[in-house]
Amino acid sequence: MWRGDGAGADGWDVGEQANSRVAPGAKAGAVRRWLRTVERWRWGKDTESRSPWARGRVLAALAVLTAGLMAFHSVVPNAVGRLGSLLETFLPWLGLAVPLLLVLALLRRSAVALVALLLPVAVWGNLFGGMVLADEDRGAHDIMAVQHNVSDENSDPEGTASALIEAAPDVVALEELTPSALSVYESVLGADYPHHAVEGTVGLWSKYPLSDVRPVDIKPKDIPEGWNRGLRTTARTPQGDIAVYVAHLPSVRIRWNGLSSGWRDESAGLLGDAIAAEELDKVILLGDLNSTVDDRGLDPVTERMDSTGRNFAFSWPATLPVSRIDHVMTRSMAVTDIRTLPATGSDHLPIAAGIRFEP
Repeated sequence: MWRGDGAGADGWDVGEQANSRVAPGAKAGAVRRWLRTVERWRWGKDTESRSPWARGRVLAALAVLTAGLMAFHSVVPNAVGRLGSLLETFLPWLGLAVPLLLVLALLRRSAVALVALLLPVAVWGNLFGGMVLADEDRGAHDIMAVQHNVSDENSDPEGTASALIEAAPDVVALEELTPSALSVYESVLGADYPHHAVEGTVGLWSKYPLSDVRPVDIKPKDIPEGWNRGLRTTARTPQGDIAVYVAHLPSVRIRWNGLSSGWRDESAGLLGDAIAAEELDKVILLGDLNSTVDDRGLDPVTERMDSTGRNFAFSWPATLPVSRIDHVMTRSMAVTDIRTLPATGSDHLPIAAGIRFEP
């Protein structure tokens, strides 16, 4: 029946009839496009009839290799370019391979690669997860120590010293002291730290009386005379005497053929021998050791000292810290926490550590 209001015989508006003729085709096209997208991303067989468990095996192998390098880094040889030490210096950053491999596994739609990624995730979590999850509670401590390579190119030693005082440490160890800057540090730190000892380019400022100050010979044999970067002193605290060592090991260089760390390793051996011969039971070591505690080149030191710390506290370089080469270590005592302090005029960040007498 014809309706005078412009409706069609079936009671629909003429415009609606036109839409009904166009819409199904447009909808069908959208559905087809969606199906093609799903087809591209489906987790079934690919164009070569490989299932998600058959493709992506190279990615899976890379995930297993990453886990193996983290878990068994000590077996990577040092004979060529000291590659083992180079790997260990930046070991936490090997975890960055996980998100990269995850993205590639998703793009490849590989189930076997995704499962394999659980290995490096588990290994990294076991090695470093505790540092990520460390709470802000720094815990009880008996001594607060600050370690800082102040840099021999520091243009603001006065500001650097003032910044360290703000952390309220009990002892402050400094490296790369120059003759011109030394008088500034002595002047600024002297009011709060009346006791100090300096040998060569390293020094210690303390609230506790110091005695038996002497240099520690950590000079590699091929370095010319006059190179002095180690000292040892006794700090007389209310809880008893403590041997305090301050050391600055030789720098390392990353070259095209690997890591150059021969002098550093030799110096670490000499420092380890000195600590082993120390007669006092309680020992604190403060210094720039030019590597991380994972680096086997520091084994002569780390085998004799407790280097635990609940945070990464990356201290170098100050502009974008990627490694903690500045350390506070103890023997027969406990490091309760390690953290970085705000940047100074140095290329290193200062680190502060709480130390408890009972290990």
